[in-house]
Amino acid sequence: MNHLSFSKPVENATLRILSLGAGVQSSVMALMAAKGEIGPRPDAMIFADTQWEPDGVMEHLDWLEGEVIRLTNGQMPLYKVTAGDIRADHINGLNSTGQRFASMPLYTAGGGGMGRRQCTSEYKIDPVRKKVRELLGVDKGKRVPKTVTVEQWLGISTDEIQRLKDSRDKWCQHRWPLIEEGMSRQDCLTWWRNNYPERELAKSACVVCPFKSNAEWRYLRDSQPHHWLEAVNFDAGIRENGSKFRKMDAQQFVHRSAVPLSEADLSTPEDRGQMSFLDECEGMCGI
Repeated sequence: MNHLSFSKPVENATLRILSLGAGVQSSVMALMAAKGEIGPRPDAMIFADTQWEPDGVMEHLDWLEGEVIRLTNGQMPLYKVTAGDIRADHINGLNSTGQRFASMPLYTAGGGGMGRRQCTSEYKIDPVRKKVRELLGVDKGKRVPKTVTVEQWLGISTDEIQRLKDSRDKWCQHRWPLIEEGMSRQDCLTWWRNNYPERELAKSACVVCPFKSNAEWRYLRDSQPHHWLEAVNFDAGIRENGSKFRKMDAQQFVHRSAVPLSEADLSTPEDRGQMSFLDECEGMCGI
């Protein structure tokens, strides 16, 4: 499917929702919608909280909710949903349902690569989907009527086209308004500076997301020491509890060097005179 030509408003959509990650792109997209710069305006925004979001993201989310309420006179409400505490669940070997272990894309010792990535689905995508079904009035286990079509806005920009994916649900159609507007991440930052020059945008991602670059780890260490300590303790904890819950021989680490985070070399490729490459993050957590 040609996503670029396919991304357009759904005619007579039953419900329009905006998936809000509280990052650069989704924040700009939400405010552009609230200001009437793109539309039709969503009926609601949904934010999935892993319960381990950086403090700055949650502060920004509170401000953003208030600003959208002001701009729309309360006509574009924000729903905050959660599948549980991703940090506690992972340390205890549980997933969001309290059953089998849900994998984070951690690095394994000995060059074993990254683990499976289930956390985005279980702690971000699924809670949003559950809320959408609730808003539609569809009970658990019931089929969504064929007459229902949900338009779901995702904040993916032109420099992230490789991240476009169709919805897994026939009753839901993804839409990428920033793609339609031809906006890159830099365009979003420019829009933000022009409209809210007094405010800084926070980068949205779990405190310990393994897709962090060395620059982001370094920022966490130097600017958010309490979150850095949380990450270091989590990194140690997954090895202490790993064999008990996961029955794995290889140890796991949050840093791509597969050494304890407290000992990792956090210099960047640019610091070492090398080129940098785009991380393999799917961009669904903090859009």
